[in-house]
Amino acid sequence: MESRDGQRLRRILVTGATGFTGSHLCRRLVAEGHHVVALVRPTSRTAALEELGVECLAVDICDREALRSAFPEVDTVFHLAAAYRTEHADRSVFERVNVGATENLLAVSLEAGVSRFVHCSTVGVQGHIDDPPAREDYRFRPGDHYQRSKLQGELVARSYADKGLAVTVVRPVGIYGPGDLRFLKLFRAIARGRFVMIGSGDTLYHLTYIDDLVEGFLLASRSEAAPGEVFTIAGPRYTTLRELVGLIADALGRPHPRWRIPYWPVYAAAVMCELVCRPLRVPPPLYPRRVEFFAHDRAFDFSKARALLGYEPRVDLEEGLARTAAWYRAQGLI
Repeated sequence: MESRDGQRLRRILVTGATGFTGSHLCRRLVAEGHHVVALVRPTSRTAALEELGVECLAVDICDREALRSAFPEVDTVFHLAAAYRTEHADRSVFERVNVGATENLLAVSLEAGVSRFVHCSTVGVQGHIDDPPAREDYRFRPGDHYQRSKLQGELVARSYADKGLAVTVVRPVGIYGPGDLRFLKLFRAIARGRFVMIGSGDTLYHLTYIDDLVEGFLLASRSEAAPGEVFTIAGPRYTTLRELVGLIADALGRPHPRWRIPYWPVYAAAVMCELVCRPLRVPPPLYPRRVEFFAHDRAFDFSKARALLGYEPRVDLEEGLARTAAWYRAQGLI
C-alpha cells in the first residue's frame, strides 16, 4: 500500500512524540497516511496527538519487557525521547533514559525485526567547535551530563549497526520554529528592548527550521545509503550571534540591540554563583552554561546529508524567524 506521494505506508513507532520535534514528525507521518504509534508517559498530554490519529501507548521505555508489547508489526522506529538538560539534575537520570532506554529500544527493535531505526542524537556531543564548521567526524567534547549521556546513547545506537539493525543517527542543529519555546526568552528580550550582548557577538550560531529537520529524519529513514551512518541536519547557513540577534529584531519589527558587556566578568560571576548556590541547593541566578552560549561556536557542515540523503533545507533563516515571531505573537507570548 502506498501514500499519495508514492511512499510505502508503514507502522511507525515514535518516542518523544509529545515534544516539539516529535509532534511535528508525527503530524508529517500521519499526513502521509502512516499508522503512527507514540510511546508516552502516563502523565503526558496526548489529546493533540490522538486528534491527529496517533495511537498513544503508555509504556515505560526504561522497562525492556514492557517495551516488547508495543512492537508487533512495527516497521520503523524514530527514537527522539530524551531526558533533557536540567540544571543540577542527577546524572543517573540522564544515563537511565538517554543510555539505558536507548539500548532497550535498540535491543527490542532487533528482536522484532524492525526495518529501520533512526536515533536522534545532538551536535552537543561535539561541544564547542574550535575549527568551524564541524563535520560528522569532528572530535567529541561533550560539556555536561546531558551531552555526555547523549554521546553514550549515540555510541550504543551505532554499535547495533554491527549487530544487524539498520540504524541511522541524526544530529539536529539548533531546532526552532512555531511551537518551540526554547528560544522564546531570546525573542522576548529582543522584543522588549532588554537584550544585552555578552561578549563581542562574533560567536557563530546555527539554526534549523523544524520542517527541514523533519524532512531530514524522513530521508534518514528511507535512503538506502543511511543505515550505519551519522548525519548532521542543519539549516542553510550559520551566522554570527550579532547577525542572528539583528535578524530576530527585524522579524519582530524592533530596533537592533546595541548594549554589550564584556564576557569574562559575567562568566566569572556565573561560576561564583554556582559555587555558592550548589551546596545550598538553591538555583543560581546565573549559570556558566548559559553564559557560554555567547562564547562557544556552533557551526556545522551538512554536506554529507546533502550528498547521501539528498537533504536540502528549504526554509531560509529570515523566513523561519519571521514565522516563529508570528507564532509567538499569535500565542500572546511576546
